[in-house]
Amino acid sequence: MPILPLPVFEEDVDPANRDALTLEEQLAEVEEPKTIAVRFGRMKMVGEYKNAIGVIPGCGSKLVVRTHRGVELTEVITTTCENAGCGKSVTRKEMLGYIENSGGREYPFYTRGRILRVATTEDLSDQTALQGDLPRYEQVFRELVAFYNLDMKFVAAEPILGGEMVTFYYMAENRIDFRELVRDLAAEFTARVEMRQVGARDEARLVADYERCGQHCCCKNFLKVLQPVSMRSAKVQKATLDPLKISGRCGRLMCCLRYEDQTYKELKKNLPHRKTRVGTSEGPGIVVDSKILTQLVLVKLEYDNREVAIPLEELIDPDTCPSRKEVESKRMAAMQVLPELEPPPKKKRSRSSRKGEKGGEKGGDESEGKGRKRRRRRRGRKGAETGTADAGSKPAPSAQADGAGSSGGTGRKKRRRRRRRGGRGSEGGGSGASGKGGS
Repeated sequence: MPILPLPVFEEDVDPANRDALTLEEQLAEVEEPKTIAVRFGRMKMVGEYKNAIGVIPGCGSKLVVRTHRGVELTEVITTTCENAGCGKSVTRKEMLGYIENSGGREYPFYTRGRILRVATTEDLSDQTALQGDLPRYEQVFRELVAFYNLDMKFVAAEPILGGEMVTFYYMAENRIDFRELVRDLAAEFTARVEMRQVGARDEARLVADYERCGQHCCCKNFLKVLQPVSMRSAKVQKATLDPLKISGRCGRLMCCLRYEDQTYKELKKNLPHRKTRVGTSEGPGIVVDSKILTQLVLVKLEYDNREVAIPLEELIDPDTCPSRKEVESKRMAAMQVLPELEPPPKKKRSRSSRKGEKGGEKGGDESEGKGRKRRRRRRGRKGAETGTADAGSKPAPSAQADGAGSSGGTGRKKRRRRRRRGGRGSEGGGSGASGKGGS
C-alpha cells in the first residue's frame, strides 16, 4: 500500500509556516517559577519552597530539599507560575485557596526550607537502600518493645535521606513512657528519633493500599485532613447501615460518605417532610416517602388510598388542587372513550382448531381427522351399550372376553389395552345385537 503525504502535515514541514522564534529563544522567554510545591514523607505532606536552582522542573520530578525535618527526597507537585512551560502549573493564589478549602490550618503545609538540587542517581539509590532497610528498623523496634514490656503496636518507620532523623509511628490505647526506648533506638541508628502516636485512620493512611471500590484509599491518595464522618450521612444517603459495608480499611465509616453529604442536604431541603398534606393533579394526599436524588415524592391519596409518585415540581397547594368530584368526572369521561378504542372481543376457539393453528395446515387436517375418529368411537360405544341392553341375557362375545381378561389381568396398562380392544369389539357386537333384536 503506497504512503501518500497528507496536506495537513505537509504544511507543518514548510519552514515558512513555522514560528520565527527558535526553541532556545522560546525557552529564554519562559518565566522561571518563583516557588515550587513538593510532596514528601510517608504522610504525604506538602511544602512550598523558593526556586533557587535555576531550573524549571516538570511535574513528578525528584528534588532534594531541606525541610523542617532535614534533607529529604521530594516529588514536584506543581509550579506556582502560569508561564512555567507546564499546563499543570497554577498560581500561588489558587494553591492557597485549595489549601484553605481542604482544611485550612490543619492542612500539612510547610514553607520553612529550601530546594538544594535536582535528585541525582546517587540520591535515588540511597533512597532505595533506605527503603530496603525498613525491615531492620521494624525488627529492632519490636525487640526493644518486648524487652521493656510496653503496650505498643508498631505501624511504620520513616528514615529520611540525610539520616538526621528517624520517625516511628505506633498505636497505643494509653499513654506510655518510652524514654528508655527512644534512647536505645537513637544509639542503634545514630539519629534523632521521633515517636508519633497515630489512630486507626492514620494507620490506614500509612499501610493501606486498595479499598473495596478498587481504587487507592482516599486517605493515602489525596486526603490530608481526615474529618469525622457521622452515621447521619449514611442515613441521609439511604445507604445500608451494615457496619461491614460502610466501614473502610481503618474500621471507621468511609470518608467518601462526606463527598456528597452537602449535595444531599441541599436537595433534601426542597422536599416536603413525611405526613405533610400536599396537592396533586389527582387530588390531595399525604406524603409517605421521598427520593432525594430523583426529587420524587410518594403521595397517598385521600379519597382512594392509592400511592402515586409525583415529581417535586408538579406538587401544588392542597386547597387549590382538583377535588374528588373533578377527578372522578375526568375518570368517567375517560372510561366512556375507552370502549370505543378497545378492540372487539375474540371468539373462543375449539381445542382442535388451536392445535391446527399451531401445527399449520397439515397439522390442522390431522387434528380434524382425529376429532372425527374420536366422535365415531364415542358413538360406537354408545351404540354398544344400547345394543347390550336390548339383547338382554345374551352378552356380546367381546364383553365376555373383556370380563375374562379383566379378571385375569395384572397391571393398569394391560387393563387399559384390553378395555380399548373390548370397546372396539363392542362396536361390532353392539351392532349385531341391535340387529338381532330388531329382527
